[in-house]
Amino acid sequence: MLPLIHKEIIEKENWINDEDMLNIIAIAESTPGPISVNTATFVGYKVGGVLGATVATLGLIIPSLVIIFIISLFFDEFLKNEYVAKAFKGIMGAVTVLIINAAFKLAKPLKKSGNIIFNLIVVIIAALVSLFVVNFSSIYLIIIGAVIGILYFGLLLPHFKNKKVKEESK
Repeated sequence: MLPLIHKEIIEKENWINDEDMLNIIAIAESTPGPISVNTATFVGYKVGGVLGATVATLGLIIPSLVIIFIISLFFDEFLKNEYVAKAFKGIMGAVTVLIINAAFKLAKPLKKSGNIIFNLIVVIIAALVSLFVVNFSSIYLIIIGAVIGILYFGLLLPHFKNKKVKEESK
């Protein structure tokens, strides 16, 4: 994507220079959102100030939003096609494998402890259950994970640490 953006906004339109492009990359790496949105905002600001940033960002987002909205109107009919439904089932399996792989990669450099192993097992089981047993949105898994994390790290872990410190001081 970066070479295409470079060609379009530097070589073709000459809106910014190479130094500005490096700034865009730095901003894109340090702020949330895709590089295309960050680039549109930065170049729009550089060319037309706050109004330019607003128009450039909306000009990038609105077409995608309209297309996705139109697709959503026909999505249920689209999913009724048996081949499409099977393809999505396969994609769900691939995503599950990617999530499990990411969990292993993130856990690899960590010091191995009961907590890490337990969390890894929970992630694997949750991913497999959501794929093969229960048919509900992954958003619920994220919310459940957040609640478990808040309970564990916010309530249980400090309690156990305080209890351990009190026992050691006796």
